Amino acid sequence: MGSLQKFEGLFYSVMRIVLGALYAMHGSQKLFDFPLAAPMKIPLYSQIWIGGVLELVCGILIAIGLFTRYAAFIASGTMAVAYFQFHKGYELADKHFLPLVNGGEMAVIYCFIFLYIAARGPGRAAIDRA
Repeated sequence: MGSLQKFEGLFYSVMRIVLGALYAMHGSQKLFDFPLAAPMKIPLYSQIWIGGVLELVCGILIAIGLFTRYAAFIASGTMAVAYFQFHKGYELADKHFLPLVNGGEMAVIYCFIFLYIAARGPGRAAIDRA
């Protein structure tokens, strides 16, 4: 596996780009009903709408590698709020606090990967490096 180590920087950049693009799609889903076929009908300026704006903008910035650390830190916080407010809630019965039970697994994963990106920076393929 030592031979894969020389591709570490490339793999990190690919991960950042793909993760940012996927995160941006969550925002475009909330704001523009894309790529979903069924409209979500999110009220303008609601907390979910603001979350969608943050997802779209931060996702694009992370994907292209512009202001990467700031965007990833904000995205990490957004996912922490998403987990504790929308997934975990205040119910502790029936193991509802566990991400696999409450549907918050992806929010937790996004939160910690974005926190790692905020700490590590944009990597090789990024506008920030120019």
